[in-house]
Amino acid sequence: MDAIQQLTQYEADATAAIEAAADAPALEQVRIEFLGKKQGRLKDLQALLGQVPVDQKPVLGKRFNEVKDKVTSLLETRKAAVERPAAAVDGVDVTLPGTPFRYGHRHPISQTIDEFKAIMSRLGFDPVDGPEIEDERHNFDALNIPQDHPARDPLDNFYLSAAKTATGSPLLLRSQTSTVQIRVMEKTQPPIRIVSLGRVYRPDDMDDTHSCMFHQMEGLMIDTNVTMADLKTVLRLFATAYLGEDVVIRFRPSFFPFTEPSVEVDMRWGDRWLEIGGAGMVDPNVLETVGYDPEKVSGFAFGLGVERFAMRRFGVRDIRLFYENDVRFLRQF
Repeated sequence: MDAIQQLTQYEADATAAIEAAADAPALEQVRIEFLGKKQGRLKDLQALLGQVPVDQKPVLGKRFNEVKDKVTSLLETRKAAVERPAAAVDGVDVTLPGTPFRYGHRHPISQTIDEFKAIMSRLGFDPVDGPEIEDERHNFDALNIPQDHPARDPLDNFYLSAAKTATGSPLLLRSQTSTVQIRVMEKTQPPIRIVSLGRVYRPDDMDDTHSCMFHQMEGLMIDTNVTMADLKTVLRLFATAYLGEDVVIRFRPSFFPFTEPSVEVDMRWGDRWLEIGGAGMVDPNVLETVGYDPEKVSGFAFGLGVERFAMRRFGVRDIRLFYENDVRFLRQF
């Protein structure tokens, strides 16, 4: 059999072997047998080129390259075919484009809380946490709220009817994050700069700006020579950092049992003012309750409504939208 016949036979054998290969491993064996560089039938045929007369080498060389290219092309085509998934699996055409996967993201209130912590950290305040189920000492007594104060009315709080502390005092869902400042001051000596962000509970009438469960950011600073000017500066810096340079806030005189003097904090939103929290200088009675000397240290505290800042930031007019779990609403953030 001359060289041309051997090349023709090689082509036929390689074509048959490639078509018969049912999977990738079988096809790899075919490649080694017919196109292997170290050993294989193509290497043997290549040796024939040096044994034919000089006048036949151009013809034989051309035919050799044609056969090699054809077998290589057939192998690549077959490889793509055996590696391609079946057109249909359980009646599903798997070659069609898939449905894009929609990634979730953090709730807008969680995003707001994260940003609040970041801003206050830059102002030197450390984030702390406290329990949502509280006793009356931390929720009322230590905050200078007397027994006959309306804030202690069972109709204005969520008391846990079957739960009591070891001393017999009832438990309730905290109505403010101010409870955390008491817990921190009981265990920590000044100076203190902390913020606590979390849920609070009040049986308010539900409307576009009120909810029975919402989030507060409690801030506390205790040191020597802390003044109301420090409080107003921190609040203005915070509001500007979160809402931008054009935000307008105001302070109105008010009363809270645990601060003296006290102020309400409002921000301008369109054609109206929206209350965003309360603040003031920590009452000396509160300082004495936790063992501080009000003649040596002073401080301020503030509580801001997280949802109301988020409403202003995201242009949401109804607080209830944050908790209705409507995906169409949540996908906007």
